Amino acid sequence: MSDKFDVIVIGGGPAGYHAAIRAAQLGLKTACVDNYAGKDGKQALGGTCLNVGCIPSKAMLDSSKQFHNLTHNFEVHGITTKGAAIDVKTMVGRKDKIVKQFTGGVGTLFKANKVASYFGKGKLLKDNRVEIAAPDGKTETIEAANVILASGSVPIELPFAKFDGKAIVDNAGALDFDAVPKRLGVIGAGVIGLELGSVWKRLGAEVVVLEALPDFLAAADADIAKIAAREFKKQGLDIKLGAKVSKAEVKKNEVHVTYADKDGEHTIVFDKLLVAVGRRAYSEGLLGEGTGVKVDERGRVVVDEHCWTGVPGVWGVGDCVRGPMLAHKGFEEGIAVAETIAGKAGHVNVDTIPWVIYTEPEVAWVGKTEAQCKAENIPYKTGHFPFAAVGRAVAMNETAGTVKVIAHAETDRILGVHMVGPNVSELIAEAVVAMEFKGSAEDLARIVHAHPTLSEAVHEAAMAVDKRAIHRFG
Repeated sequence: MSDKFDVIVIGGGPAGYHAAIRAAQLGLKTACVDNYAGKDGKQALGGTCLNVGCIPSKAMLDSSKQFHNLTHNFEVHGITTKGAAIDVKTMVGRKDKIVKQFTGGVGTLFKANKVASYFGKGKLLKDNRVEIAAPDGKTETIEAANVILASGSVPIELPFAKFDGKAIVDNAGALDFDAVPKRLGVIGAGVIGLELGSVWKRLGAEVVVLEALPDFLAAADADIAKIAAREFKKQGLDIKLGAKVSKAEVKKNEVHVTYADKDGEHTIVFDKLLVAVGRRAYSEGLLGEGTGVKVDERGRVVVDEHCWTGVPGVWGVGDCVRGPMLAHKGFEEGIAVAETIAGKAGHVNVDTIPWVIYTEPEVAWVGKTEAQCKAENIPYKTGHFPFAAVGRAVAMNETAGTVKVIAHAETDRILGVHMVGPNVSELIAEAVVAMEFKGSAEDLARIVHAHPTLSEAVHEAAMAVDKRAIHRFG
C-alpha cells in the first residue's frame, strides 16, 4: 500500500523545493522526490541551480573577480602586490563548500517544515501516483491529491561535440577544471558562456567565444548589448559572431574546432571546450502511460497560465514548462501553485521577470526592449544615464556602463529598464518593483535616492526620460 500525501513534488530544484516548502507551510502533507546526487554520491537537493549553476558559478565569478582586481585594478588605489597566484584547487574547494552548505540547507528546511524527502527518480503514473526508482534499483509508489512536476532542465548537447567531461564540457565541467586552461573555447555567447568564459579569462586563460547568431546578446536591448560587447572586448574576450561550429575533435588532449563565418571555414585549437548553447526541458522518464499530461515538441510539459496541465491535480513549474529558464521564475511558480492548491490566489507576472548576466560589468533588464516597442508600434521615450557620471561608481573605479529607462510616450508608464554596469543585478530590483506597481518614469524620478550610491544612475535615467537629468550634458 502506497503512502498518501496532499502534494508530491517531482524535482528538488528551485521550483520544486519552493513548491514543497510553501505547500507544507500551508498545512498540506507534502513529499518531494529528487534524484540529484552530489560529488559524494549522496542526495543533493537544490537541482542545477544550487549544485552546478547559479550558486557555484557566482562563487567562481567572485573568486576570479578578486584575483583580477588584485592583479590589475588595485594599483590605482595605491595598493601594490607582487607574485600574486591563484590556487585553482582551493578556489574549486571553496565553491564545493558553498554548494554543500546550500544543498544541505534545503534538506534542513525540509525537516523544519516536515516535508518528506525521497531520493530517487520520480515518474508520474495514472491517478496521481508517483513511482520512485531509488539509486539502489529499488522502487516504491506514493500517491497524492496533487502532483507538481518540477523536473528541471539539462544542457543541450551538440551531436558533433559530445560531452566527455574532460576536454569537451558542459557548465558543470567548466566549474571543476583542476587548472587554468591556456586556451578555452566557448560555443555560445549566452549567459552561461559569458559568465564561465569570463571566470577563466580573468584567471589567465585565452578565451574565444563562438556565437552562431550575427548579433551579440540579441535578447537584450541593443544599446546595452553594444556597451557590454565593447567592455568584454577590452577585457580580452574574443567573441566571434556569426561563427557556426560544425566539428569538434579531440586529438592528443586538444580540441580542434571547425567553424564557418562570412570569411569562410576556419579551424581553431583549444585545451578545453565549453559547450553552452542553451538548455532543454528534462522530461525523459517523467510520465508513465495514461497520465493524460502532454509535452510539446521541445519536451516541455504543457501547462496553462496557472501552471495547470489540464489533468486534475497535476501541475508543472520551472524549467520543464514554457517561459524563461530562470531560477527565480521557478521560485515564484512553485510558490504560486502551492498557494493555488491551498485555495489561495497564486500569481506570477511574466512581464516583470528580471534577467541578469553576472559578468563584469553585470548586465540586467526587465520589460520590453526598444526594438520590441518599435515592432509592437508602442509610442515610447527613453532616458539614459552613464555610471561614469555617478560619484559612487567613480569612487569604486567601476565606471563602465549605463542605465536606460523606456517609458510610454503618452502615459509615461515604465515599459522596460535596461542596465549594464556595477551591481546592476541588485539595482534591477527597483525597476521590477516600479513596474509591478505600474509606476511611471516620473515616479522613479521623484523618489529620493541616497547619495552617493549607484542607484542614482536609475534616478537620473528616469529624469532623463523627460530631459531633466541634472548631472549630464545635453
